[in-house]
Amino acid sequence: MRVALATEPATPGRENEDFVAATPDAVVLLDGSGTPAGSESGCTHGVAWYARTLGSTLLASMAQSAGSLSELLAEGIKATTSLHDFTCDVSHPGSPSATVVMLRRSGDVLDWLVLADSVLILDTGQPEPTVITDDREAQVGAPYRERMDSLDSTSPEHVAAHREYVETLRNHRNRDGGFWVASVDPLAAEHALTGSVPVHQVRAMALLSDGASRLVDRFRLATWRDLLDLLDKAGPDELIRQVRAAEQSDPHGQRWPRGKTYDDAAVAYCRP
Repeated sequence: MRVALATEPATPGRENEDFVAATPDAVVLLDGSGTPAGSESGCTHGVAWYARTLGSTLLASMAQSAGSLSELLAEGIKATTSLHDFTCDVSHPGSPSATVVMLRRSGDVLDWLVLADSVLILDTGQPEPTVITDDREAQVGAPYRERMDSLDSTSPEHVAAHREYVETLRNHRNRDGGFWVASVDPLAAEHALTGSVPVHQVRAMALLSDGASRLVDRFRLATWRDLLDLLDKAGPDELIRQVRAAEQSDPHGQRWPRGKTYDDAAVAYCRP
């Protein structure tokens, strides 16, 4: 596969909690879930460390093993947890977590996995591409967003409301009836969305963290087809540039209420 990658932290100088990497036959993208200011995580390493460690472990395992992507994710979560379970409180509800998108070419087949709300787009040549994302977190969180979304994104009140929102969602994380993300429990891998498609049916693929997909699914400034065309013509860096321009045009979250005014963004654009 030919792969173009780009990732950028929400603001310059801030640690990037997204991770994206590739080999000629595999791509992995993770969006780490941060700990809001004033909230504890129980981990001394941090979210960026977790995303990088799990992501690099998954990429290596896809290159070395023919196991299913769900099996590799479960093994990767277990291995990453073992690296800090003696130094950190991995039972803490705020322990680092991440969304996961995995894509692997095996001969004439593309295998994919999506866990939580990052996005995988498959361009099969149809007018509308196939868009795969796990929206269970959004469904669970919708009833708790009203106060946060009503506040100026730059205000201390919004910071407090966002922290309360994140801490409330922890009560629904990685349990039946809630939503599933990669964290410390390998069981989460069993709840990922998975599938396969013949390589010859796919013209292009895009993996996006929600900081990059927000141009479409939150800001509504483009369609998924528009986004694929943009990636094909101008590449991932231009997509992130347009996301940043939109964020900067609405710094107080009045047009597009959101938990984070600016978000880390990661993109991989692939062609077989």
